[in-house]
Amino acid sequence: MSYTVAIVGMPNVGKSSLFNRLIGRREAIVDDVAGVTRDRIYGEVEWNGKTFTLIDTGGFVPRSDAVMERAVRQQVQIAMEEAALILFVVDVTTGITADVEELAALLRMQAQKVILVVNKTDNSARLREGVEFYRLGFAATHFVSAASGSGTGDLLDAITERIPAKGSAPLTALPCVAIVGQPNVGKSSLLNVLLGEERAVVTEVAGTTRDVLRCHYKKFNREFILLDTAGLRKKSKVHEDLEFYSVIRAIKAIDQADVCILMIDARYSVQKQDLHILSLIERKRKGVVIAANKWDLVPRHTHTLKDAEAEIRRRLAPFTDVPVVFLSVLEKQRLHKLLDAVLKVYTNRNKQVDAGLLNEKMMAAVQLHPHPAVRGRPLLFYRVEQKRSNPPVFQFVTNKPDDVQSHYRSWLEHRLREYFDFQGVPLKLQFVKK
Repeated sequence: MSYTVAIVGMPNVGKSSLFNRLIGRREAIVDDVAGVTRDRIYGEVEWNGKTFTLIDTGGFVPRSDAVMERAVRQQVQIAMEEAALILFVVDVTTGITADVEELAALLRMQAQKVILVVNKTDNSARLREGVEFYRLGFAATHFVSAASGSGTGDLLDAITERIPAKGSAPLTALPCVAIVGQPNVGKSSLLNVLLGEERAVVTEVAGTTRDVLRCHYKKFNREFILLDTAGLRKKSKVHEDLEFYSVIRAIKAIDQADVCILMIDARYSVQKQDLHILSLIERKRKGVVIAANKWDLVPRHTHTLKDAEAEIRRRLAPFTDVPVVFLSVLEKQRLHKLLDAVLKVYTNRNKQVDAGLLNEKMMAAVQLHPHPAVRGRPLLFYRVEQKRSNPPVFQFVTNKPDDVQSHYRSWLEHRLREYFDFQGVPLKLQFVKK
């Protein structure tokens, strides 16, 4: 289950420095993903065997009417609402200002999920000065220096203590499918069509997160858990805020899903925001199906569908081995094809390739197309093993694992996809020394 931590505070208190410090302390960091608004950043952090998503936000300016500052303020409010935990960062060198008091008053309404972080306390004198921040009324208070790293280990301990154990979430053997995408691409309509066709066999599943609705879908010999992220509320007319909100919701759903339906508007093909969400899906190694909705509104010519699919795959590159389904939720066109594609990707994600066949195919391929020599010496592959499925991980044994070139990694991945059909599934390739 997803656990999201947001960093909020005034401008120039060290929020980004703290973000960089927290995600940079351990080599176990999984990924950093560029956000959707003015380089907003998302990072996935592992500490003490637990993982959480860390979100950096812009500086909060309570009473400003400037367009830029108003947009940032809206994003901060969204993050505060959506996050499981908030790190409220203050600067010991500026003390408690009127703006700090105003933001503190807002956060005290949900004080149980706030940790006050007093930054720049890098000597004993500043630690003594930092005591005044206790009067803001937050029980959980930590004194840190993002620049030097002092106190950040204890802060990470405090964060991970609040994260439930991995086994605490309800488990299911059914495929788990999330509908994700930008606002107004038809996510709500798709959910309503799926639920409305036979409501008697669709039930809510208890024990879910506050924002993601889990529904049990069982119909036409198909059965899965559907994660609804369709109810995106418009926090502002500022388009960037809508994007920021949609990504936070997507993070939560993607973490829980086996397969994601990434819905796009067929009239506009794949946009930058869609690629951000696809990047999250790929980095978290979830299956994906592209659902190009509103196909009924696209003007037609002889090669419309073929050209549209080619353009989508061009924009998705390099991860192009993805099912693309053109549909109209409004006219209920190709919905069965979409669900078939989803369950096929789920099967691919759980696929375990026969060990003998895997080595036969892949070793024959590398013999016909060997890796370029490294510093005048051959780079050899001896065998390959599928270490796991769901998601698939393949381990290649070689004499020079650190020298495998990126283009050859891609070539090996293409061969795995060609021989064993992993459409819609990100693959992980590992290289180890003989």
